Amino acid sequence: MALLRDPSFEARMSYIRSSGRLNSRVAVAIEWTDAGRSLRAEGCTVDIGAKGCLAVVPQGFAVGQKLRVVNLINQISCEAVLVWRGHEGRTGWELGLELHDPSFDFWGLDF
Repeated sequence: MALLRDPSFEARMSYIRSSGRLNSRVAVAIEWTDAGRSLRAEGCTVDIGAKGCLAVVPQGFAVGQKLRVVNLINQISCEAVLVWRGHEGRTGWELGLELHDPSFDFWGLDF
């Protein structure tokens, strides 16, 4: 029981995903504004979930940055925030994105 009261355990548990993920490659665009200009980078997901995704995009962002994710298959978009940035690979940066109030059909799947 001492493990359950350990602050480091509680901190780790607070970051566990609230829903499952599905390995799925979906073409996405990430949109943001910089100095009043609208910018866009296109990439694809590695996995998706009801409230977020892991995407690879050829643009790095700061954790906490507000972005817009566009599902390029169905053209549905959703506000998001970057919650994790991984390594830069050959095709771009690994980005952990949390979706804010996505429509039920954002990914075209039921979770």
